[in-house]
Amino acid sequence: MKTIDIKQAQFIEVLANVRYLEDGLLNGYQDIHGEMPLLNGKIWKPIINLQTGNIESWPTGVTAMVEYKVCDQGDYWLLDKSKQRLAKWNGHYVPNDILCINIDGLGDHIIFDVAENGTIVNWQEPILDVEEWDCIQS
Repeated sequence: MKTIDIKQAQFIEVLANVRYLEDGLLNGYQDIHGEMPLLNGKIWKPIINLQTGNIESWPTGVTAMVEYKVCDQGDYWLLDKSKQRLAKWNGHYVPNDILCINIDGLGDHIIFDVAENGTIVNWQEPILDVEEWDCIQS
């Protein structure tokens, strides 16, 4: 059985099926048209740098308040520096300790604010527990 080296994780990849797109704010306005960056239909797919909280490919100058109800309709992967998948979240819901900033998302929400430089406001590098992740077989 292959084990993962949690220290190799540089990013978290999110693939979240969002129930209510209008729960997000984009530049201070309710996102009623589903225009949140990195959204494809109802699937939100950001890649977040675990050390800095920067969201890859976030457009400069765009702010957001993300409050997405996901429940068990999401997949979350730890990626290495080359963005190769190392491990998949083995919980049924959202990894609350990583994707809910300054609030308890009760395991079924992604909640955080994004600054205009694409960084999650008040981000702190998470402490990863290897027991919460399943190794991807290569």
